[in-house]
Amino acid sequence: MAKLSVKVVVAGRTYPLSVSESEEKKVLKAAEDINKAIKLLQDNYAVKDMQDLLAMTALQLASKADNQKSSDNDSESVSEIEEMLESLSNELDELK
Repeated sequence: MAKLSVKVVVAGRTYPLSVSESEEKKVLKAAEDINKAIKLLQDNYAVKDMQDLLAMTALQLASKADNQKSSDNDSESVSEIEEMLESLSNELDELK
């Protein structure tokens, strides 16, 4: 797969990256999310140091990602339980 050269701006600094075509949108979206989170923190708190803002943003996004994983796992568990219940129901129907 071809690599693309992309320049991503995070917290006012430009980072040149090489990414695959399939990753380009994800990387640009991630940079956009980071910059939005930093802006939100700047607007709502009296934090001026960019390193502090980046650390707080990293914590927020990592926590959000962890919550999303938990939610995905819960959805998978519910699906598995539904499948087992359906299978059990079918087996009970066969016994009748």
